[in-house]
Amino acid sequence: MKRVRITALKQAIHQDLIDRYENPIEHACDLKVGAVFVSENYQKPNGFCSEAWKSLVPFVMALSSGAEDFFDGWMKDKKTAMVSCSDGFRPMSFLLEAID
Repeated sequence: MKRVRITALKQAIHQDLIDRYENPIEHACDLKVGAVFVSENYQKPNGFCSEAWKSLVPFVMALSSGAEDFFDGWMKDKKTAMVSCSDGFRPMSFLLEAID
């Protein structure tokens, strides 16, 4: 099994949707742009968002098992994937990389 590095690259904030549809909350996302995590044996890294993990885990499992070239060559490096979490208000984009 390969380890998979998960890097939080960019977060979109849709303030208009937040203002219109979201109930006021203390904080929604503890992840910060630039944060790096490593998944061992496709397990959720400590401190990683449980909801974001649900979106990433199929790709982490595939990369850790040696899968490559997702969606017919959509990534320049076939041992990587770009995936975002499913938060419709403030999605974070993650780069997933199989590492030896």
